[in-house]
Amino acid sequence: MMCGAPSAAQPATAETQNIADQVRSQLEEKENKKFPVFKAVSFRSQVVAGTNYSIKVHVGDDEFVRLRVFRSLPHENKPLTLSDYQTNKAKHDELSYF
Repeated sequence: MMCGAPSAAQPATAETQNIADQVRSQLEEKENKKFPVFKAVSFRSQVVAGTNYSIKVHVGDDEFVRLRVFRSLPHENKPLTLSDYQTNKAKHDELSYF
């Protein structure tokens, strides 16, 4: 992968699920609701001065959300940040950068 270029969409991994789990409370606070399910389905990553992750998450029924999460460089020792998100997505919606 080239620095700055987003990766192709790929199935979520245990690491992807862990990243999603770490920002779940940030999303639930912003949306003022608890999600009954929170299962990462697919993701893309982009190396910048850290890493941006775009993650599609199943949140129950036929509803999906897209998360954009930023992981800073290790030496900065900062928590993961939910940079942006989109709700009311469907399973077939493409995981594009937003």
